Amino acid sequence: MPKLVDDQLFGKDPDGKVVDPDLIDGGLRSKQFATVLDLLGYGEIDGIFDEGGAGTSTFRKNVFLDNTPLQNSLGDENFTNVDVFVKNGASDQTALQEINAIENTIPVNVALTNSPFATTKTGTYTLAGSNGQTVSGVSLGANQMLVEIASHGYVVDEVIQWTNTSSEGTVQTDNPQTQKIISVPDSGKFVVNTTFENTSFAGNCTVKTTQGLARSISNTDVDKIRVTIQIPALQEFKDDGDIVGAEVKVSVRITENDGTVNNPVILDITNGKATSPYVKDYEIVFTKTMSFPLTLSVFRNTDDSADPKLQNSTNWLSYTEINTDTSAYQGFAYVALRFNAQEFQSYPRRMYRVKGTKIKVPHGTTVDSTNGRVIYPDGYTFNGTFKTNKEWCSDPAWVLYDILTTDKGFGGDDGIVQEENLDVFSFYSASAYASALITDPITNTTEPRFSTNIILNQKNDAYTLINDLCAVMNAMPFYSNGTLQISQDRPTNTSTNTSDAQYVFNNSNVTEEGFTYQNQAARLKYTEVEVQYFDNQTQSMEFELVTADEITALGSGSTGLDAINKFGRTRKTLKAFACTSIGQANRLGRWFLYTNLLESEIVTFTTTLEAGVIVRPSTIIAIADSVRSGTRKGGRIKTGVSTTEIVVDRSGLDGNDLTHDSGATLSVVLPNGKASLPRTISSIIGTTITVSSAFADEDGNTGTPQANSVYVIESPSLQLQIFKVVTIEEKNDSEYTITAVIHDTNKYAQVEDTTVELQPKTITTLLDEKPSPSNLTATEQIVVLNNRAVSKIFLAWEPVKGVKEYLLEFQYEKDNPEKVRVARPSFELFESRLGTYKFAVKSYNTLGVLSSDTSTFTFTAVGKTALPADPTGLTLEPVSDTFVRLRFNPSTDVDVLHGGTISVRHTPSVDKTTATFQNSSEIIQKLSGSVTETLVPALTGTYSIKFIDDGGRKSENAARVIVTEPDPQPNQIILTENEDTDSPPFQGNKVNTFFDSDLDGLLLDGTLLIDDVLQNIDDLSNIDFAGPINSSGSYEFQNKVDLEGIFNLTLKRRFLTFGLLPNDLIDSRTANINTWTDFDGTKAEDVNAKLLVATTDIDPATSVSATYEQSGTTITITKTSHGYSVGDFVVIDFTAGSATDGNYEIQTVPSTSTFTVTSATSATISSGTSCSYGANFTQFNTFANGEYKGRGFKFKTELTSNDPAQNIKIEELGFEASIKRRTETVNTAIASACATNSSAKTVTFGNAFFTGTNTLNTSTSAFLPTIGITLEGAVSGDYFKITSVTGTQFVIETRDSSNNFKDLSFKYTAIGFGKGG
Repeated sequence: MPKLVDDQLFGKDPDGKVVDPDLIDGGLRSKQFATVLDLLGYGEIDGIFDEGGAGTSTFRKNVFLDNTPLQNSLGDENFTNVDVFVKNGASDQTALQEINAIENTIPVNVALTNSPFATTKTGTYTLAGSNGQTVSGVSLGANQMLVEIASHGYVVDEVIQWTNTSSEGTVQTDNPQTQKIISVPDSGKFVVNTTFENTSFAGNCTVKTTQGLARSISNTDVDKIRVTIQIPALQEFKDDGDIVGAEVKVSVRITENDGTVNNPVILDITNGKATSPYVKDYEIVFTKTMSFPLTLSVFRNTDDSADPKLQNSTNWLSYTEINTDTSAYQGFAYVALRFNAQEFQSYPRRMYRVKGTKIKVPHGTTVDSTNGRVIYPDGYTFNGTFKTNKEWCSDPAWVLYDILTTDKGFGGDDGIVQEENLDVFSFYSASAYASALITDPITNTTEPRFSTNIILNQKNDAYTLINDLCAVMNAMPFYSNGTLQISQDRPTNTSTNTSDAQYVFNNSNVTEEGFTYQNQAARLKYTEVEVQYFDNQTQSMEFELVTADEITALGSGSTGLDAINKFGRTRKTLKAFACTSIGQANRLGRWFLYTNLLESEIVTFTTTLEAGVIVRPSTIIAIADSVRSGTRKGGRIKTGVSTTEIVVDRSGLDGNDLTHDSGATLSVVLPNGKASLPRTISSIIGTTITVSSAFADEDGNTGTPQANSVYVIESPSLQLQIFKVVTIEEKNDSEYTITAVIHDTNKYAQVEDTTVELQPKTITTLLDEKPSPSNLTATEQIVVLNNRAVSKIFLAWEPVKGVKEYLLEFQYEKDNPEKVRVARPSFELFESRLGTYKFAVKSYNTLGVLSSDTSTFTFTAVGKTALPADPTGLTLEPVSDTFVRLRFNPSTDVDVLHGGTISVRHTPSVDKTTATFQNSSEIIQKLSGSVTETLVPALTGTYSIKFIDDGGRKSENAARVIVTEPDPQPNQIILTENEDTDSPPFQGNKVNTFFDSDLDGLLLDGTLLIDDVLQNIDDLSNIDFAGPINSSGSYEFQNKVDLEGIFNLTLKRRFLTFGLLPNDLIDSRTANINTWTDFDGTKAEDVNAKLLVATTDIDPATSVSATYEQSGTTITITKTSHGYSVGDFVVIDFTAGSATDGNYEIQTVPSTSTFTVTSATSATISSGTSCSYGANFTQFNTFANGEYKGRGFKFKTELTSNDPAQNIKIEELGFEASIKRRTETVNTAIASACATNSSAKTVTFGNAFFTGTNTLNTSTSAFLPTIGITLEGAVSGDYFKITSVTGTQFVIETRDSSNNFKDLSFKYTAIGFGKGG
């Protein structure tokens, strides 16, 4: 059963006596207490800070509610009725007797309203009718209704809104009915009275009820719940001015996860009067069988007041989950608070200043109770053991050690870290440095150098947490020899706050790759840092801003880095982990700025086993790098003579004796593997070095250096580089790679004293001004760049010692000079041009300061104007009757091999004086410049080749090879055609060409019309050449060749050309000078002519009548069964319409009756327009000596000129056509059957022979085949007779001695010309 807790009802007693005379009539008041349990941590802690000591209450000054301490500095309480109970987490602690439950209050703060009919459920109903009836086991009275809804959760007297949703019946369906529940038989049924008299009916319905406010409870450990309701005021103002009490009704419902409804668990009516907020608590005890999660619903059952005179509103403030478990929580530190809820509107924010977890501290030490630092006595020696009892301590080294070795962190029996795997002495060294007291110049207070104050209450991975704790004390963890150690950024000499080198390196004890340096980008340099830390006074995160100007070494003074002017104001935000001290936060900021700005250079190198096994992370090393310093100041010891004298491996870089300034020191590696402290050099004689006092390390150990150990020299004018090792990585069995960061030995003093000045070091001679380079030389060559030949000037000079960059300025002719910074003693200038280049070179030193003097050089370049070298090694070898192979040596010019070409020409002449490249014509397309052989037609005469570079420049001389007339073959010449010997010559179709009788050849026309000639016509040397020469022209032979059948025809061309300059005076050249390729007038090589041939398999004189139509540029020819194919060429005569006659290539063949061609001009011509077309020829192909197949042949030559001043003359133009001799032999006996058939036997050849044509040979029987017969089975007197021979057959008679037909078998051999297709 629910009960009311901690509420009081004040009003009149039954006799009318006022219980509380201080309240007005009917007054109500309430008082609440809240209890909260706060977990402080795992493991035993020292407790809450208590300045007054044990047994006092001053610890209450360190308990804060909403940032206000329970007790002020004077010891006065700031709150009333606040009890504090503390358990420090001992392993044997007992339960708190003062607190019997754990409570978790969840605020709600929502007004409760009686929202009518906001929740809808569906179900079924049954009307009992006027006589009543029993339905589903429920007895109904007259006109009562049973509604069935699963787990409805309704209660008696609850008002519902009911609506019939069935369409049948006479029950009203339009308007909902409002009724009150009169009984609830079970969780799935309830009964209401109705106004539907004499009606008995069943159907579906919806039921709406007032909506409550719900919250979910999922914590199965909760034993009970407390609901807190607030009534802001409970009163009613009467019209007569009287103020009387009022009432309000609320209820609470619990719905289980399985649908079980507990309704109501609370149903309460508050009567009385309250003028100020009044609070009531309702506790609900849960049973163990309840199904979680639970839904907690709170309802206002009283109608909302619409009358301002009636004040009875309700608010649901909160609900509290209560666990009555009374565990002692052994091993857990916690605080229990109990306070008056009237003093807080909600649970206050709680903070406790505690002395945290107890940890192990070294034996023989004490812990400062005010700050938690470990106090090490003077002369203390740590032996690796700890005190028996643990103590609170803020030392970051021992805090980390505790986390690593106990089950609070990563240790314990099942932990990932075992104590024996920790180097406890490295933790002690870090602790001694961290716990030392320093006076901070910013706060002017004394405090430990590093302290750890933090609550670790969030899950984090081991790596991050370990590194965060190491960062508190500027340390880093690392593994070495199976143990975890910490390496701290601290001076090697803590008494002087400085560091001495613990090992030395030079170029002799690293690999040949030497030292590699890299620095942090300027954009990552910061000059301001904002450090976030937790301030115990304000109890919040605060920020401490540190700028470079606040630190003398980084500021703008004469001894500072002037960081802000160098890098600008760039800010970094850091979170100081576990930091509660503004001084420590400020030092962290100074350490970061100093490290970021002055310790960002990193060196990497690989060393030998002897050094790799000695150095460790944080080891301070000295480096003498001869490459960076510009001089040799270190090496190997050849002999250790004594503790004051050594003999080294060699002298200086230049071969002279090692030198040293006054005050120079020597450091060596001692036999114990440590570096000696610097010792002043007394003398250097040759390779013997003597020092003023014995070599000793920082611990005072002396010894004579061993042979092959290393040494370094440092002087005031050239100091060693000091680095701190970051990582050592084993590269192989004998080598280790070391990475180190630049280190300032005065860093620690500068971090803890902002007035310490920066001490610059001189580590190199490379910063001195350098001379300009000497011995400048330049060469020019053509090279390949991006698969393209370009000209390049290569400028080189003697390198200057210590210089890595040079400033080069160059100027071409009168162009603007250009500057470029180069990192090597040479420079390549691509795309050089013909003309003069001036070069000037200066040297940069390491700081980027230029040499004051300049070295200059002048060079005359030719660019790519030089002609290619002449081709060599041209040879010829036969391949077949029709082709030969030309071979030649590759070009030696890059601009020929890449982007250039090779021109192959031929002339029939074998006269060396006239068979020139100029008088020859190209017989194949130009070859790629990288080719060294090609196949060409087999021709009599002279072949010649020239190389052509990518700018069109030809080699001066051609390579030539002469081929004489081969022995004649047994072919039958059927036609010899010479267009040049016709009378008149060249009677065929000319386009931009003409026959010049003076020059006796076919040439290209000039481009000017006679009307365009401006000069006196009598001054023209040749009227046909007026103006520039046409770039192209053609000539088609007058006659076609018709073999009257398809045969293989052997063609041998007759083609002789000459290049010439017809108007070769500067004044007579009228074309733009930029188009001239020759100025001297001695060569005309930019001209060419090609001889072409086309074939057809039908009568070349064919003329077919057809029709056509044109749409746009497409002309469609219509002719039934035309038989033509795509790619055929056909001459079309458009006998009607406006289409242009010409030779067209067939583009498409839509059907056997149509084909299309493309016109150069657009037009629209209707279908059915008349035209005729000729035979379908192939396209014109290059005419090379060889064998062609077809019936018809036509010939054409094309002339071209790439120079408007150059022309080409075709002096001889023609061909010789022949047909090869052929023998057809039949070795299978043929039966004559002459006697049987009483007639001669006709035999058809396997392939027809060519016998001549009337057009070509004046007769169709000019070349009849001869027939040879072999009779089989003949006897004396038998004979045969050939009575007829044609190109396709012969007729034979076989007879006996009486001249009668006789059946005999025979074989034959026919010898003739050609093989018909």
